[in-house]
Amino acid sequence: MLKEYLEDITKTFKAGDATEASYYSALKKLLENYLNFKNKKPSITIEARRTKAGKPDFTIRNGKELIGYIEAKDLTLTNLTDVYDTEQIERYRARLPNFILTNFLDLHLFRSGKVVKEVRIGQPSILKKLKTAPPPDNGEDFFKLLDTFFSYNIPELKSAKSLAEELAQKAQLLPSYIIEELNNQEITEIDRIYEAFRKYLIPDLSKEDFADIYAQTITYGLFTARLQYQGKDFSRFIASEYIPKNIHIFHDTFSLISSSALPESITWILDDIATILAHCDIEKIRQDLHRQKGGDPLMHFYETFLAEYDPQKREARGVYYTPLPVVSYITRSINILLKKKFNKRDGFADKTVTLLDPAAGTLTFLAQAILLVKEEVFKGKMAGAWQQIIKNHVLKNFYAFELLMAPYIIGHLKISLLLEDLGYKFQKR
Repeated sequence: MLKEYLEDITKTFKAGDATEASYYSALKKLLENYLNFKNKKPSITIEARRTKAGKPDFTIRNGKELIGYIEAKDLTLTNLTDVYDTEQIERYRARLPNFILTNFLDLHLFRSGKVVKEVRIGQPSILKKLKTAPPPDNGEDFFKLLDTFFSYNIPELKSAKSLAEELAQKAQLLPSYIIEELNNQEITEIDRIYEAFRKYLIPDLSKEDFADIYAQTITYGLFTARLQYQGKDFSRFIASEYIPKNIHIFHDTFSLISSSALPESITWILDDIATILAHCDIEKIRQDLHRQKGGDPLMHFYETFLAEYDPQKREARGVYYTPLPVVSYITRSINILLKKKFNKRDGFADKTVTLLDPAAGTLTFLAQAILLVKEEVFKGKMAGAWQQIIKNHVLKNFYAFELLMAPYIIGHLKISLLLEDLGYKFQKR
């Protein structure tokens, strides 16, 4: 197997004018021969379109389940450690949990950023001197490295913090690819979503800020869908069915994740995020969030996520959420004051009440106020008017401002889900 591979490599090298990509087919053939020998059936995909932001050259999956990535450098690179500190390899090492770096003769296996195995199966410099393929070196170590690589399993995440760490690492990969899509010469769905954000949210939104917002929003949207989906075969295609599309900006943002128009440069990252979510113990994570924070896990997971995704922004913007018991106490106190001091018999449900949260975060206070509206409506004689009260009072008189767009959008997503759970039927777009 190795002898045949080195013969293929040597033949390509001796033909002259070989590039890095010239050796891809030989490496893929070697890996497939190994998998056939081991009676394993993962698929190996070679990245066809080179992107400026960079995507690993080989993606290995077993069905929808991710196994790992391989990044190949040119055969003339004699020492792989020379590229360890490049921006691309540092990014892969930090964000890809099972990753091989190779120059087709040396292979270094990384797990969570650290080299765990390395092997040399042939001397790069010797190819120039020999007329025939060199004999393989370290065959046993080579197959042990592949055994380790292909035995990787995504760990089942059972805490909110561990899930937030994994999601944040993947989300941090997205902005550079999104910016590249916006800067190329093609008009894609990403461009259209960017224009929708500018039209409906922030007219002077920069590409960089959009990329950050979109990365957070799409990642959190997948998490939101996973909270609702109880099966084990979660994917980005399934996720799109669980995200409200009644608001135009949501429709544009989330319909893309299951579309064939999703750019290849970000498809692999969203598939990885979906794979992580598919393998997490979502019930234990929900319980973990309830135990730590109390209340709705969708509201409070964002604080945990942002602490991993961008801790500086979290601190600078003060993204620290009020515990739900405090929120409940404040909103219930205001509801009582509206009745006793302002003669608003139905509290928040009174049609003359206007509510504004000037620093709304993910709309925790508004959500609690809406729950109190329903409480007032259904304990009185207005239950039959619930749909109209939401349409003509809550949706028209409840307002929120938020400096950070990602939690603002996430808050709107949460309110949409809450209203649907409470029986409100949004009009079709």
